[in-house]
Amino acid sequence: MNAVAPGATRTAANEAVFDVPGLTEQIAAMTALDRLGGPDDVADVAAFLASDAARWITGQVIDASGGLFLGPRL
Repeated sequence: MNAVAPGATRTAANEAVFDVPGLTEQIAAMTALDRLGGPDDVADVAAFLASDAARWITGQVIDASGGLFLGPRL
C-alpha cells in the first residue's frame, strides 16, 4: 500500500484558510515550486500510484507538497 502526503493545497473546502492576508505568498515562498498546490496536483500523483506504471512501488509515502518540506531556499 502507498500513500500520498499533500502539502499546502488550496481546495474549495479550505479556501477560507488561505484568505488570511499574506499567507498564500508566505507558504508559496517556502516551496521549491514557489506556489501552493491545487487538487489536480495531488490527483495526478494519486492517479500515477493507481496506474500500472507504479506497479513496483510499494509501502511508500509520496510527498506531493511542491517541495514544502525541503528546507529554506538560499
